[in-house]
Amino acid sequence: MKFTYSNPTQIQFGQGQIASISDLIPTDQKVLVLYGGGSIKKNGVYDQVVDALKDHDWQEFSGVQPNPTIQVLDKAVAQVKEHNIDFILAVGGGSVIDGAKYVAAAAKYNGEGWDILKKRLRIEDAVSIGAILTLPATGSESNAGSVVSNEDTQEKLVFFSPLVQPKFAVMDPDVVKTLPSRQVANGIVDAWVHTCEQYITFPENALVQDGYSEALLKALKRLGETFNEQDDQWRANLMWAANQALNGLIGSGVAQDWATHMIGHELTALYGVDHARSLAIIQPWLLRNQIESKRAKLEQMGRNVFGLQSSEDLAERTIQAIEDFYHSLDVATQLTEHNGDKATAIDAIVKNLKAHGLARLGETQSVTIKHCRAILEEAVA
Repeated sequence: MKFTYSNPTQIQFGQGQIASISDLIPTDQKVLVLYGGGSIKKNGVYDQVVDALKDHDWQEFSGVQPNPTIQVLDKAVAQVKEHNIDFILAVGGGSVIDGAKYVAAAAKYNGEGWDILKKRLRIEDAVSIGAILTLPATGSESNAGSVVSNEDTQEKLVFFSPLVQPKFAVMDPDVVKTLPSRQVANGIVDAWVHTCEQYITFPENALVQDGYSEALLKALKRLGETFNEQDDQWRANLMWAANQALNGLIGSGVAQDWATHMIGHELTALYGVDHARSLAIIQPWLLRNQIESKRAKLEQMGRNVFGLQSSEDLAERTIQAIEDFYHSLDVATQLTEHNGDKATAIDAIVKNLKAHGLARLGETQSVTIKHCRAILEEAVA
């Protein structure tokens, strides 16, 4: 086990913490408030931001959609450049925060912002970012990763840079109160798969990482089981669990998978599937396809997370328990957004995987294009 771990994002957790941004952003910095479709104006978050920034010079950019596209984000890039913005405050869920990271990097790049992802460029400079989280799911508020899409080419790509990691993240669980149930369920699934991607690999005797992953999975499982009993503590636990699932800690020093994500991204890019739901569609079938290499960790998960008794088919029963967990949240595990043309859908997904250099996936690069086709044969309805 050998790794370097640092998480410089300052977390402001709890009710009423939005007010703290007045001290977290220097008053001599020009601020761009970046947000989505306007729900923050209905749930009171926008008013709290306005009040907190009363001593700041600030402007806003709205309209960042779920699975943010460069077609929208490049307009924000132009605004940052034109007005010499010093600080971007992302107010939203993972899509808005990911979008802010793209804007922060692209605004300092002398060229087309999409090049950063398409050409996998190293980011040399970026505008500073802070985040106010309104949807617990992705953990983007305290990590260095971003996923954005290009709707013209139907691509969804990833980039990483410590320069776009938020300086601070405000996490007030009260915002969950006004979220639609579908989005809350998505948050549970997203955090669950994030944890699994760093846990269901092969045994490495990493007692802390395994134990912490299992604690997060058990917490998310309990939240799913008590979905209709949401109170302040329930919402706080979801927000914290989703953050911890992808802040870099549980993946430090251990193998990581991410094949489910890479395939799932193509479902979102091609068919507009919610990110979390794309993961639920792919993961059970990928685990069944790769069961022998993952059997030991699946058995460990079955015993320690689901409380299953040991048996020869423990790994198989664990995968079924995962799928049942998604179904309990009314989350499907097969793609239905492809208008019934299964063969065309599989060909399109595989074509994109090849085009993006994703011919070998997984913790041991054992998920080949042939395996992806077999997985998709089961995942596409």
